[in-house]
Amino acid sequence: MDIDELIKLLKEELIKVLGESYNDYQQETKQDIDAFLQASKIKLERWTNLLAAQDLTINEYEWLLQSQKDLMVLSALKKSGVSASRLGHLKNKIIKTILNTVVIAVL
Repeated sequence: MDIDELIKLLKEELIKVLGESYNDYQQETKQDIDAFLQASKIKLERWTNLLAAQDLTINEYEWLLQSQKDLMVLSALKKSGVSASRLGHLKNKIIKTILNTVVIAVL
């Protein structure tokens, strides 16, 4: 799969996820999602290719995604006063969404 197509698909799915709970901050969260995906693009491409080639297991892929959580700033939500706990849960939901989307797209 082309990485740009994957990034576009991930962006769409993540906007849906964030829109479920944070629709009031949709434009700001789109910017946060873009920033995270661009910062992770090279790694996502490498890891996704390894997953598609079955050189990584789904669990290994998820572990690698978890390592990227610190890059998820979600500044718009943080500035709006969303608690650190809720942001942590949201980051986990984002990781699961990325994992599920990639697995469906490449396997």
